[in-house]
Amino acid sequence: MKINRFNLIRWIAILLIVSAGILTVVELIRFSRLRAGFSAGTRIAGIPVGGLDQQEAADRITQAYNTPIELVYEDTYVQVKPSQVGFELNLTSMIAAADQQRVTLPFWSSFWNYLWNRQFATSDTPLQAEIDSNRVRNYLLTEIASRYDEAPSVSIPIPGTINFRSGESGKVLDIENSIPIVERALNTPYDRTATLIINNVSPTRPSMENLEVLIQQIIDRSNFDGLTEVFIMDLKKRQELNFAYERGVSYDPGIAFTAASTIKIPVMVSVFNRLGEPTPQAAADLMEQMIEQSENPPADSLMEIYLDPNIGPIYITEDMRAIGLDNTFLAGHFYLGAPLLQRYLTPANQRLDYTTDPDVYNQTTTEDLGMLLDDLYQCAQTGGGTFAAVFNGEITQSECQLMISYLTQNKIAVLLQAGLPDGTNFGHKHGWITEADGLIHTMLDAGIVFSPNTDYVIVVAMYQPTQLIFDVANLLQAQISSAVYNYFNINE
Repeated sequence: MKINRFNLIRWIAILLIVSAGILTVVELIRFSRLRAGFSAGTRIAGIPVGGLDQQEAADRITQAYNTPIELVYEDTYVQVKPSQVGFELNLTSMIAAADQQRVTLPFWSSFWNYLWNRQFATSDTPLQAEIDSNRVRNYLLTEIASRYDEAPSVSIPIPGTINFRSGESGKVLDIENSIPIVERALNTPYDRTATLIINNVSPTRPSMENLEVLIQQIIDRSNFDGLTEVFIMDLKKRQELNFAYERGVSYDPGIAFTAASTIKIPVMVSVFNRLGEPTPQAAADLMEQMIEQSENPPADSLMEIYLDPNIGPIYITEDMRAIGLDNTFLAGHFYLGAPLLQRYLTPANQRLDYTTDPDVYNQTTTEDLGMLLDDLYQCAQTGGGTFAAVFNGEITQSECQLMISYLTQNKIAVLLQAGLPDGTNFGHKHGWITEADGLIHTMLDAGIVFSPNTDYVIVVAMYQPTQLIFDVANLLQAQISSAVYNYFNINE
């Protein structure tokens, strides 16, 4: 009985030893396989590759990063293969870098740690890939923007009115700011969705040519049968419109008009060119009377005191020529019987196709007045521009701001001002005269409109050889002014 028990124990021991040997061999084989691959916890480009050999790891990484990314354009989803936008993995470099970080303990030490389930050191090799940003850009442009962008519709004039119908807003892919978002989606194995940046685009204004057509339609519907010349400048975008129109016939702009009281803007500029700062109170008082009340004696006084007692008008003309206004001149004082100091020939008054029989004492064109107001505006905004270049700093930014403030105090509630919304800041000078026959033939208004969307210059000159009826001209100027204001502020 004792012998049988001993044999049983011996056989059990032998069985255990054999079992342990078999388990050891099995674990050795498993460990050898694991040791031949990457250690547990190893990641390459964010992908777990523990226990995988190099080829298996490369296949898993490739599978993850070759999964299409998803581009989101508002409610539209587009799947894109990485290869379509120039994405290429640098697998060789990543595998080699990860292999260099593998655990290098002696075999039996590593096996002992494995048997006792001790954690191996982990490593994470960062992604190495190339993305061709130009291909991303081209794909967004040709495959996404070209299909899904919606251009805004152009605002259009409403026939028979002075108003515009607003167009529809559009949407445009912001390609440059969307490129980094697409690249981030390509560079991660998990969140492979790129929500593109879409910009809403407001309806565009009609072109200046559209505005010209609208104004001509307004003129056609009015009772005015004379010549109307218009100059408009967007002071932000630097776009201009200048045309002359009479009873369905268009003329080249740049026709000479009697300047009347609009010549007081050049007078003001020339006087400030010779005044120091601060402005003498006597000059300021005369300036207010000349601009705000449109009185003539203060203009003569300013020229006599601050320019020259006899030839002040000549200095004004020279100043205008210096800043490039060749069609604007003042050849004598305003008082009745003032001598004509010089007879001026200009490109405008030598035209043979049209004449307004302009006064030999003072003349201008809509463009000259418009450019002078633009020079004044630029000086007031920045202190630079034509005044700074030509007058060597004699006219300062604060003086230009003061000149514009004088113009804004000229509140007459007729002509161009009558067509503007209440409260609109408008710096302008108007002018008309009763001529030798006791009738009005020429009327002008020129100013700077400070509006919500942009500031702009507007000059309207009108001429009727028989008689210019004030009420008819006044209504037409107001309608033109309203149409131009609506054009620049169509989205407000």
